[in-house]
Amino acid sequence: MIEQTMQHLRNMRLTGFIEALREQQESTQYSDLAFDERLSLLVDREHLRRKNNRLKSSLKQAHLKQTASIDRIDFEVSRKLDKAKILEFANGAWISEKQNIIITGPTGAGKTFLACALADNACKSGLQSRYFRTHEFATEVMLARADGSYPRFIDKLDKTKVLILDEWLRDPLTASNSRLILDILDERYQKNSNIFCSQIPVDKWFELIEDPTIADAILDRIIHNSHRINISGDSMRKKNASLRSD
Repeated sequence: MIEQTMQHLRNMRLTGFIEALREQQESTQYSDLAFDERLSLLVDREHLRRKNNRLKSSLKQAHLKQTASIDRIDFEVSRKLDKAKILEFANGAWISEKQNIIITGPTGAGKTFLACALADNACKSGLQSRYFRTHEFATEVMLARADGSYPRFIDKLDKTKVLILDEWLRDPLTASNSRLILDILDERYQKNSNIFCSQIPVDKWFELIEDPTIADAILDRIIHNSHRINISGDSMRKKNASLRSD
C-alpha cells in the first residue's frame, strides 16, 4: 500500500512530500504526533521545496552579474549610503509603485552590487528580475527585431518586474540604439521598474544621447519617476583586493 502511495506521489512530482514521509517512517520522533500534525509537516516540506525551486529558477533567469544580497551591503560612512533608505527599498514599495532607481558613482564603488542586491531581494519576493549591460541589451533588442522574436522578447520583459541596465551611457547612445531603448522604456513606463547604474552624473546624460528629441523622451521616462542613489568613496574592488592580500 505504501509503495503504491509513493508511486502516486512520484507521479505528482511531490518530491518534498516523499522525503518528509520517508523521514516520518524511519524516525520514532513523529509517532506521538496527531495525524493532522504529521500531515502539516509533509505539506510544509513540499511547499518549502517548491518555494526554493522557484527562487533558484528566478535567480538563474535574472542573470545577475554578482551574487549579492541586502544583508551584505557595506554601509560604511565614506560611501554615504543612506541605510534607512536602502532598507526601505528592500520592502519593495518602489516596485509596486512602478518607480525606477538611478545609482551613480565612480568605477568600482559598488553600483552593480547594490543593483544586484535589490534584484535578488525582488526575486526572493517572487518577482522576476533581469540584468543587462546596456550595450548588450541594445544588441539583444536589435537581434530580436531582426529575427522576428521581438514579440516574445517583449513578452518576457513585460513579466520582468525589475530590469537592470548597467553601464548606462558609458558609451554614447547612437540614434538607432536610442530609438530601440526608447521603445523598451516606453513599453515599461508605469508598468514595471528599472535600475540604471552609471558612472555619468545625471545632468550629463542628455548630451550622451545622439538625437536630442529622443534624449528628451528617454530622460522623461526615467528621471521624473526615479529614486537616486549616489555612491562615493574609494573603489570597493581595490579595498576587497587589499583585504585578500593582507
